[in-house]
Amino acid sequence: MKPQTFASAFALVAAGMLVAGTAQARDQIRIVGSSTVYPFTTAVAEQLGKTGGVKTPVVESTGTGGGMKLFCAGVGEEHPDATNASRRMKKTELDMCQKNGVKDVVEINIGFDGLTIAQSKQGTPIKLTLPQLLLAVAKQVPGPDGKLIPNPNKNWSDIDKSLPNFKIEVLGPPPTSGTRDSFHELLLEKGAEQIPALAQLKKSDPKAFDSVWKTLREDGVYVEAGENDNLIVAKLEQNKNAFGVFGYSFLEENAAKLRGVPLNGSEPEFDNITSGKYPGARRMYVYLKKAHVGIVPGIDKFAVEYVSPKAIGEDGYLAKKGLVTLPKAEADAVRKSITDMKPVSADALGS
Repeated sequence: MKPQTFASAFALVAAGMLVAGTAQARDQIRIVGSSTVYPFTTAVAEQLGKTGGVKTPVVESTGTGGGMKLFCAGVGEEHPDATNASRRMKKTELDMCQKNGVKDVVEINIGFDGLTIAQSKQGTPIKLTLPQLLLAVAKQVPGPDGKLIPNPNKNWSDIDKSLPNFKIEVLGPPPTSGTRDSFHELLLEKGAEQIPALAQLKKSDPKAFDSVWKTLREDGVYVEAGENDNLIVAKLEQNKNAFGVFGYSFLEENAAKLRGVPLNGSEPEFDNITSGKYPGARRMYVYLKKAHVGIVPGIDKFAVEYVSPKAIGEDGYLAKKGLVTLPKAEADAVRKSITDMKPVSADALGS
């Protein structure tokens, strides 16, 4: 059955059930996606379950990329109603949605996050520049003559004598994670651009340049630690010389035992993130499937709860969990977009 045909059938069947007053096609909202956004969406789901008159939505941590694939696979009860994302949806992902019959996708910008490099408070404090970070984790780096060579840096002091003389070990997300995308795009690409030999490479061979900042070491220095950020936190507690990559909320949640690493002289702090001064600042999103609104009960209530002042407001319960909140004018605009349920356009997403 073609996706659109199935979508129509799903809507008709579910609508018929509603009219008949019998069981729904599915009576519980299902949400997938980013592990970074997971704690915020889970808090909203629990609040909705307590006060919204609907079953508590099921929230799964599948990573941003994995969530997009599940969300965009089609319309119908076997497909999730929403997906969390630690970066904005790509135009190619919206194309995938629409190809599979998911015609209208509603975007909610829930707030900001700061992609952080964190370490145990028992470890030696360190400050990094973005070029130093790139030289620590990239598979290839410029050699003495500027040509690319396999990364020879074993200890931090191999990169710069001012850095500690111990083994480089970075625990981070896998390729399916939006946090991994942000790690590349916000930190490593910018770091590569600040290294003269790579800046020259960008001009002469853009594809080779992209390969440098997009390809991580496979010799054990960068360790893919899965989608579970709590696992990275636990490993940092066990190894004071290791560093972890995850969202600001996990750093703040574990502030008693972890510290954030300043990047390019900017601490991963609330004000630096909202102002854009911190290089790892990024926006976070939830995407809704408009075709499921009014079919799977409670999606509209879930959206309203998510953008309410008591949730994403400056003193809301999500701020207390580490969400860096939107300025009031932006939050008001997000609330209006939910009232209208206006789908996001390909033009808005850019390339």
